Amino acid sequence: MSRAGRELPTMEDVAARAGVSRALVSLVMRDSPKVSLDRRQRVLDAAQALGYRPNALARDLASRRSGTVGVLLNDLHNPFFAGIYDGLELAAAELGLRLVLTVSRQRDAGEQAAIDTMLEQRVDGMILASPRLDAEHIIAASLNTPVVVVGRDVLGDNCDSVMTDEVVGANLVIAHLRALGHTAVTHVDGGRGAGAHDRRLAIGEAGAQAGFDPVEIIPGDFTEAAGVAAARHLLDRPALPTAVFAANDLAAIGMMATFDDAGVRIPQDVSLIGFDNSSVAGLRHVDLTTVDQACPEMGRVAMACLRRRFEGAPAARAALLTTPRLVARRTTAPPRAEG
Repeated sequence: MSRAGRELPTMEDVAARAGVSRALVSLVMRDSPKVSLDRRQRVLDAAQALGYRPNALARDLASRRSGTVGVLLNDLHNPFFAGIYDGLELAAAELGLRLVLTVSRQRDAGEQAAIDTMLEQRVDGMILASPRLDAEHIIAASLNTPVVVVGRDVLGDNCDSVMTDEVVGANLVIAHLRALGHTAVTHVDGGRGAGAHDRRLAIGEAGAQAGFDPVEIIPGDFTEAAGVAAARHLLDRPALPTAVFAANDLAAIGMMATFDDAGVRIPQDVSLIGFDNSSVAGLRHVDLTTVDQACPEMGRVAMACLRRRFEGAPAARAALLTTPRLVARRTTAPPRAEG
């Protein structure tokens, strides 16, 4: 009979082959330190010979844990979320956890539905990447299971936050432009996107401290379409700004394409800076100057926060911040000469 047609080996089968009790096999499968090295090896050898694999469901039921972590990503079209997920996946693998992925498509109702579904699946914890949902709903969810929010400051007794340091990022942008000779910058903001408010405030304060002209804010979003709309808005004016700081790389790329179609040269006519240092920003034909907020690191820190919660760590008192860095590429240069 084929292997597929045979019954799967059981824990009793392993115990019989190894000449030990079923209880001892159970201890070995749970990696208990109470088993001697000799008997542990006998059990493992027997399990390998029989092709035995532990029943994950039974093991998790016994420990009252599902062994899963729910992950909510806001938008799969944005490379930022791919970076976050990369860090989460690596960290989860090291901890022996499985990830349950959901996508909200930038809709509050979609986020709430995804959270409700993950809670119904009894995940051990949730990581929400850049959610737009009201903080009260996120805190309510954390009453059922530990929650870590990435990219936004939402703190509670059972909820932690992991964010990039927006003040450092904004100061890097201003320092870079100032070194090139710019004295003003226009910011296309991220609208209702997570972190957009803090980024908007940070660039305004950093510009004021550096003696820049008041930072102009153009409403936008974390999308390529928002960058296209912002560029068209600027093209309708008599004169373009010398430098633009977009809310993220996608918005910056939308601006690049629109300026290029209009014959505006980057960086000769307009310097352009993005945010995220996504994989797209480093492509040779894009080569975008941007702020790297270490997305995979944010994912790893988020998983570490969840692990601390599993281990009974006390409530957080402040958001954990990761430190961004500026990556200078070809889209920034000294301002154009007037006249």
